[in-house]
Amino acid sequence: MAQRGETTHFGFRDVALEEKQTLVNDVFHSVASRYDLMNDLMSGGLHRVWKNAMVTTLNPPRDDAPFALLDVAGGTGDISFRAAKAAGAGFTSTVCDINSDMLAVGEERALAQHLDHQVTFVEGNAEELPFPDKSYDAYTIAFGIRNVPRIDLALKEAHRVLKPGSRFLCLEFSTVDVPGLDKIYDLFSFKVIPHIGRAVTGDAESYQYLVESIRKFPKPEQFATMIRDAGFARVSYQLMSGGIVALHSGWRL
Repeated sequence: MAQRGETTHFGFRDVALEEKQTLVNDVFHSVASRYDLMNDLMSGGLHRVWKNAMVTTLNPPRDDAPFALLDVAGGTGDISFRAAKAAGAGFTSTVCDINSDMLAVGEERALAQHLDHQVTFVEGNAEELPFPDKSYDAYTIAFGIRNVPRIDLALKEAHRVLKPGSRFLCLEFSTVDVPGLDKIYDLFSFKVIPHIGRAVTGDAESYQYLVESIRKFPKPEQFATMIRDAGFARVSYQLMSGGIVALHSGWRL
């Protein structure tokens, strides 16, 4: 439970901790129908490369062996669909997201791609997952954990629901570490992305929040420490595209 008066960040604003989830929900209710299109426009299609790298690292079995993935904050199903297409017949994925509009888009996409028999959608909170202990073979979260009000709780929940020997993977925006690229990235983020958001979704403010939230997210080594503190072992991360994103990994022993 949040302590009275406890605050956190919503982009560059300080807000009451208990208010952040509602504000984040409003963002994704607003952008859900154009979320995937905006990902392409904002990243120049690179988000597809990053997500494919995540699924390659996940390496789901290609035979009939049962393999259950929990894809948290997976809304529109991108990671789960990629994993299902790379895996064998024993693969199933549960997409868990707190936002009903994002889930509705994902369910439509699953039907259109004939993956509804392998990918199911559940409304739930990353901080209090509605699943039993030690019930999944892998946990993924892509570009979602920075929107969680209590990241430490989400990481502990990830550890709780994973079977021993299973893997945690988190794909998230990071800190650009290439001189020159950092200035171009900041210019594009703050001056271009909100305008694209207004043109495509009619909502510049939500995309202003999203680019601000990236800057407030812990740096890679700090986040790796948080993953270790949640109980994970063999924690590592890989920077991609000059540090624009990082793929974090940990194992539930």
